[in-house]
Amino acid sequence: MDKGIEHLISARKLLKSSLEKSKALGLSLEKVGPRLDEINQRLPSMEVAIRPIRAESDALSSVGGHINRAVVPAAAVLKVFDAIHGLEKSLSDPQSNLPGYLGVLKRLEEALRFLGENCVMAIQWLADIVEYLEDHKVADSRFVSGLKKALNNLRELEAGEEKGNLDGGLLDVALDRLENEFQRLLTEYSVPLPMSSPALPGEQACIAPSPLPVAVIQKLQAILGRLAANNRLDKCISIYVEVRSSNVRASLRALNLDYLEISVSEFNNVASIEGYIAQWGKHLEFAMKDLFEAEYKLCHDVFERMGLDVCKSCFPKIAAQAGILAFLQFGKTVTESKKDPVKLLKLLDIFASLNKLRLDFNRLFGGAACAEIQNMTRDLIKRVIEGSCEIFWELLVQVELQRQTPPPADCSIPRVVTFITDYCNKLLGDEYKPILTQVLVIERSWKHEKFQERILITELLKLVNAIELNFEVWSKSYEDAVSSHLFLMNNHWHLYKYLKGTKLGSLVGDPWLNEHERSKEYCSAIFLQESWGKLPAHLSREGLILFSGGRATARNLVKQRLKAFNEAFDDMYTKQSNWVIVDKDLREKTCQAIVQAIVPVYRSYMQNYGPLVEQDSSASKYAKYTAQSLEKMVLSLFQPKPMKQASFKMRQPSGKFNNGALDQYQTPPSAK
Repeated sequence: MDKGIEHLISARKLLKSSLEKSKALGLSLEKVGPRLDEINQRLPSMEVAIRPIRAESDALSSVGGHINRAVVPAAAVLKVFDAIHGLEKSLSDPQSNLPGYLGVLKRLEEALRFLGENCVMAIQWLADIVEYLEDHKVADSRFVSGLKKALNNLRELEAGEEKGNLDGGLLDVALDRLENEFQRLLTEYSVPLPMSSPALPGEQACIAPSPLPVAVIQKLQAILGRLAANNRLDKCISIYVEVRSSNVRASLRALNLDYLEISVSEFNNVASIEGYIAQWGKHLEFAMKDLFEAEYKLCHDVFERMGLDVCKSCFPKIAAQAGILAFLQFGKTVTESKKDPVKLLKLLDIFASLNKLRLDFNRLFGGAACAEIQNMTRDLIKRVIEGSCEIFWELLVQVELQRQTPPPADCSIPRVVTFITDYCNKLLGDEYKPILTQVLVIERSWKHEKFQERILITELLKLVNAIELNFEVWSKSYEDAVSSHLFLMNNHWHLYKYLKGTKLGSLVGDPWLNEHERSKEYCSAIFLQESWGKLPAHLSREGLILFSGGRATARNLVKQRLKAFNEAFDDMYTKQSNWVIVDKDLREKTCQAIVQAIVPVYRSYMQNYGPLVEQDSSASKYAKYTAQSLEKMVLSLFQPKPMKQASFKMRQPSGKFNNGALDQYQTPPSAK
């Protein structure tokens, strides 16, 4: 009985243990199921991987060496590629640490060179092993096909446009940032340069500071070195030209250069030409000696390591874009405007400015890259010289043509006279004589003719002689001798007074001047004698002595003679009120001579015989003037009228001129 119970307990325990093991096995089977599925899925690839083992033992023994030779360079390339991407964080901002940035960039370039040099070799080794696997059937055909496809992709990448992109574009991004830093440095430190005021006598002109600090130039040079090494020099030059030319334009805009755009038609106003050309000369000198000189030096400082050709090609672009051509075009516009003697002086001003800057032009714009600037400059100088000489040689013809025009109705000085005398003095002055002489020398050399030293003097003397001859012709055009002599008196005195002590006066000499003074005195005496000198004769005392004919008779004689005097005076005054004596001293002297000729006689006459008519009811009709009123009226005569300042109007060169070609001239200096 007891043994039976023990057997049941043992069986129960065994059954319970079996159930627990079955349960555990069921759980294990549930977990193993997915793994079996995974193994089942991997079996095909494992079969492919194991299949080479089926190859012959000789092929299997040789493939190891081929694989090693291919894997070693490929592994080296992959290692460098990983190192390249490790540099990416160090190439984020060149502004904060430019030397460090450039150092990392150089390492990147070296790594890329290694990739470029070794990729081909790695691909070739890999191709060899693929070919070996295929020839010896060591690998499955599908595996070999996949390798071939991968190799073809590598070959296309290495040989195509993506060859330089082995770093995934990191170098291009780094270089773009470097270009941006190049532009930032230029822009930040490019400041417009103001035009300084002219230095006072005894003071030195202020030397403009360097356009860029030395430290900035050194940074730009370092950046250029890396960018040029990566074929980006042209882009740097474009950036440099744009920034620096914009800076020069900003400096020039402050000068208000709108006049450079004036058209030829707008230049026919002589007064505007004078003001604009004076500005043009100062502004051009500032542009050349301050702005372009600084840019020329800066170009060489920044690009000196890139070679002289780069410097010579960069600066002309800056000058052209900044506006040097507009200065030259302005000069050309002046040469195309209407001919005018004043224009000769302005053309000489232009020549003087260009000649003063000749060495600067030759030095700054002497290279082949400056061909356009050189051509425009040569053309401008040619136009200036030809235009100046054309006007100069035609002056005599223009003066001679004035003989055909009537003289001034007011007997004053023809404007051509005051203009030519003043004009000749300017041409003989220290400012214009050397320039005009140089221009004439150049013109003669172009014609292969020898320049004669006295040619300028001879031509100016011809002008003076032509003016003298014009006097004689004009004086004969007046209807009466009185106005003719007043006209000659005016003009002889002008030549004497306003040439004495001048360059032209020294040229014609004292005998010539003294002759005109004597001619003035003669004409003055004749004028007084033939006009006002005849008035005292109307105040004759004949028949009034002791009132021989009685008081009534004497009164009638006095009335008649006063009436005749008044009529003669009124006629003379009315006529000569429209006449002019230009020179103030000559006018006052002439008026005083007239006063002395008539007023004392009239005063004495009225003192003696005035009482005879003053008590008469019609006294005011005869005793019309007092001595004081006569004097006041005479002293008010011959006042000059306001005249506009103008100059010759010359026709374009055709060999023919209008009679009125010199219809307007300069205001006489004595009337100012």
